[in-house]
Amino acid sequence: MKMRVEIDPNIKEGEVIIRAPEFTKNITEIQELIKRQNATQKVMTFYSGSTEFYLEVGDILFFETEDRQVRAHTENQLYTTHQRLYELEENLPIEFIRISKSCIVNVNKILALTKSLSNCLVQFQNSHKQVYASRRYYKSLQEHLKKLR
Repeated sequence: MKMRVEIDPNIKEGEVIIRAPEFTKNITEIQELIKRQNATQKVMTFYSGSTEFYLEVGDILFFETEDRQVRAHTENQLYTTHQRLYELEENLPIEFIRISKSCIVNVNKILALTKSLSNCLVQFQNSHKQVYASRRYYKSLQEHLKKLR
């Protein structure tokens, strides 16, 4: 597949055009990636107690469910969000991936993976926080890391 980028300072808004002889699975995947990236909220609202915080999504290490609440973890803080995990999975940028039934991680923040027989320990950069990836999601996590790195 060829790719071409044209820069024109006179254009007000960027446009992506895909030209192909037929509609294939690759084209569908490219469309979904572009839609997901464009639809991404760069800043989300989080809560800690009665205070609202507006944080960039890229600062989040991972989201997890605990006690029927979705919690967002940054390097040093813990916030809650009113969105469900499945809603976040649909709306977050492509660098976020589900690694277990109750956790979504930001692969750009992963420092190390330690595999054992039953699961995989995920450690994050500049943080003591860690989570476990289930065996079911481990392969997709590895593939996602290879794509984005």
